[in-house]
Amino acid sequence: MVKFVGEYKARLDDKGRLVFPCAFKALLGSEEGPVRFVVKKNLFAPCIDIYTYQEWERESESVKSRLNFFNKEHSLFWREYMRDRALIEPDAKMGRITVPARLLESIGVAKDVIFSGNDHKIELWAKEKFEESRMDNAGFISLAEKILG
Repeated sequence: MVKFVGEYKARLDDKGRLVFPCAFKALLGSEEGPVRFVVKKNLFAPCIDIYTYQEWERESESVKSRLNFFNKEHSLFWREYMRDRALIEPDAKMGRITVPARLLESIGVAKDVIFSGNDHKIELWAKEKFEESRMDNAGFISLAEKILG
């Protein structure tokens, strides 16, 4: 499984494409076949989650295994869970990706973005929102103590 670490700046070009960070591309060199990603709006934050297709399969199977599709609420949940997902592939020449405009708009991207490695996935943020989301040190310490004891 690929582990993404680090933060990388990029800029949306005139055609709505982003150059995928070289550091992340290097991690994907061992993947078999063409590199594909699934992108979706993050449930809790104004960012887009980018999963390798293999990681997306693992995550969606984990969620699906907890559902009973003969239960109406479960079926409605699954439909909404799968809404606004897109399959993307970097172009072979430059490693550019095209994230659907509706997803970029939903997180407030104008031009500058941050690709943030988050272990099993990459988060894509509008640069301003990424800076705003940073916790102060005292808040992070308090949360760490609460969660980790």
